[in-house]
Amino acid sequence: MRHVHWVKNLKELIRRTSTDLPADVEGSIRRALKHEARNSHASWVLGTILENAALARKQGVPLCQDTGTMIFHFGVPVGFDTNALLASTRDAVALATRDGYLRQNTVDAITGASFATNVAPSSPVVSFQQGARKTVDVRLILKGGGSENMGHQYSLPDTDLDAGRDLEGVRRCVLDAAWRAQGNGCAPGVLGVCIGGDRSTGYWHSKEQFLRRLNDRSEVTVLARLEERIMRDARRLGIGPMGLGGRTTLLGVKVGAVSRVPASYFVTVSYMCWAFRRRGVLLGPEGGVQRWMY
Repeated sequence: MRHVHWVKNLKELIRRTSTDLPADVEGSIRRALKHEARNSHASWVLGTILENAALARKQGVPLCQDTGTMIFHFGVPVGFDTNALLASTRDAVALATRDGYLRQNTVDAITGASFATNVAPSSPVVSFQQGARKTVDVRLILKGGGSENMGHQYSLPDTDLDAGRDLEGVRRCVLDAAWRAQGNGCAPGVLGVCIGGDRSTGYWHSKEQFLRRLNDRSEVTVLARLEERIMRDARRLGIGPMGLGGRTTLLGVKVGAVSRVPASYFVTVSYMCWAFRRRGVLLGPEGGVQRWMY
């Protein structure tokens, strides 16, 4: 693989993710604005968000000063050189940081010292999945710390919520997470939910839900209905953008499910802020761009 092509296009993926709000997210915010009362706090916040998104796109600057944790998902051909791809990814992160598309946002957990390039242990976060394919599918999520702090994990049954081991119990947990967030995490947010798994796989799968488009529906009928019901219920909470009141507390709810052991029934909720920075690109065998996604 030609290192320079991979670094160039991975850096461009980072730039687009950091500076350009995806169309499905911006469209959701515009539709939400139409349902808020004119001259209300909610309409002002949503209008300001749209102005910020337009300005970031025009000037090529980050949507938010917290450029967050970088989470790369790679789908690669069987036998692909993932070590070389990881090296290219790290170089792309360092260059994107140098050029201002990423803030120096990675610190040593013990000393608090900053890593100037954002390349450090577990930064960026990278996963590889090999499959019968000829191209490399790259998806990037920039997960801000404020929204990450609003994630919650529940173990059912939960007597405080009167939540049992069923989809009604799941609904109660997800709404509780939205209620506990209030305006923190920069509402309106998007919730990624995992039913099942263990404590670690639950969080990973809940964040994988952020790779879905906001206007899609779960292929599992009962989960699609659950997503729709939680969205309706969330509008009645009255939290609104930035917690200032209104209908738009959430822009989306995406629910997935994985297997679990009989003794455990976890419901894991990850929170993404309105600056839903998620992009993707399909790269050819030599690193050339075949198609941008989202």
